[in-house]
Amino acid sequence: MRSILFHNGVIHSRTDPFAQALLVADGQIAWLGSEDSLHAVLDGADEVVDLDGALVAPAFVDAHAHVLESGLALVGLDLSGAADLTALLDAVAQAAARDRAAGSLGPLLGLGWDESGWPEGRPPSRDELDRAAGGAPVHLERYDGHGAVVSTAFAELAGCVGLAGWTGDGWVTGAAHARARSAARHASPARREELHRLALRSAAAAGIVSLHEHAWGGDPEDLQALLEATRDPACGLPGVQGYWTARCETSDDARAVLAAVPGLSGIGAQVDGSLGSRTAALRQPYADAAGSGELAMGAAELANHIGSVTRAGSHAVVHAAGDRALEEALVGLRVAAEVEGIAAVRAAGHRLESLAMVDATALATIVLLGLSAGVQPALAARRAAAGEDVRRLGPARADAVAPWADLAGAGVPLALGSASPAGPFDPWASIRASIEHHDPSQRISARAAFRAHTRGGWRVAGLDSTGAGEIQLGAPADVAVWQTGPLGVQAPDGRLAAWSTDPRAGTPLLPELGVELPAPVCLRTLRAGVVVHDRLA
Repeated sequence: MRSILFHNGVIHSRTDPFAQALLVADGQIAWLGSEDSLHAVLDGADEVVDLDGALVAPAFVDAHAHVLESGLALVGLDLSGAADLTALLDAVAQAAARDRAAGSLGPLLGLGWDESGWPEGRPPSRDELDRAAGGAPVHLERYDGHGAVVSTAFAELAGCVGLAGWTGDGWVTGAAHARARSAARHASPARREELHRLALRSAAAAGIVSLHEHAWGGDPEDLQALLEATRDPACGLPGVQGYWTARCETSDDARAVLAAVPGLSGIGAQVDGSLGSRTAALRQPYADAAGSGELAMGAAELANHIGSVTRAGSHAVVHAAGDRALEEALVGLRVAAEVEGIAAVRAAGHRLESLAMVDATALATIVLLGLSAGVQPALAARRAAAGEDVRRLGPARADAVAPWADLAGAGVPLALGSASPAGPFDPWASIRASIEHHDPSQRISARAAFRAHTRGGWRVAGLDSTGAGEIQLGAPADVAVWQTGPLGVQAPDGRLAAWSTDPRAGTPLLPELGVELPAPVCLRTLRAGVVVHDRLA
């Protein structure tokens, strides 16, 4: 493995906050120091990189991603720019016409649309899709991934007619959405591998060295292939930590899941959906529609699941976005703790994912059970900016969404993710969203958000014992090189805090983030010393 010496830059290291150079050798951080001491290691380096003031920092971990869907989003019909229903239908009509002219027989797949800000305030109907596409099979996934609209031909092709969540007008959730989503994802192994690589290269270009794949539906062999393809850093791609969603009633069920997908990091449980699709389970009805969401698992089922996963020696990732879903999840977790012992449940390191609505009682239980939290600040900022939460919940409930500071202040380990393709691979956007939260009382510092997006991702996966997520001697060389604007220490309100010149302060610098400031550009990403993205060459 080639050794690389980086010098004449800024090294983000808590152990040596004034370092200007580092040596990567044998996949690890082999040396840290100043320009004045370069001579000690210069002769042993295979490559010497003059950073010209660039920043070297721990590479990011995206703690919530869907790799295949992210690849599909890169090649599919991008509907994120559709300003209204007419624009979406026009885009579908044009794409369908192109497909017919090209002789394409496959379904038309579109992603990224969001009706919450449209004048019509609704998705297209099945009849409208049929007319726009000329009867072709069409599957259009909502941006949050928890609902879709399908044409008649696609509904028949996928076999989702009549399943739970089938409304008849083309909008599908629940079991019907799972069936439709599985059909939309269907591809040959070679095509899936191509889509995986597209997505992972896109992540690497954003300074991401590891992703947590939250897989549900489809075939576990797809996830197994992804894990095998990325297990060795020599593959030249970011690594993947795999989580497979499957209900487990006994420890034998959990062990069977772990055996079916070797290398699996944990086992997921889907308690509800999303606020945007009105599938998050709420205590009170939605403000802009009848109903209070969909509860996919109750407390008793979840208690069995948590107990089974705990006894199997793994950890669970529980998706609970709505307040009712979180209440059910925490009751289930407490029951499991009573049966298995609170020490065993705490030691397992179970995680709550996609948290949005956390009250004081829930927070106390989260702390008691030693749970961690996976959150998506950039996605939450998008919803807030579009007014989606206010429309779905009303002003009072919307104000309490995304309590990042409450979680961090209580000592709950946080891990940041994008939920790609719901949001792009853009970790700095997540950090900026954390320091610019719509509720000033819920803002966290750039430093805290950065650690949640680096070391936090390793921690919640139980992989931080090697020093991953830090630049320190002996730690894995998972680093990214950034061309940035000004560097500083940003407080939770976005202001620059004073930076102590005392080395004991141990406060390394980060890019200043804001609407008027240039976004950092990733120049190189290394995974265990292997270059997985490079703009320096």
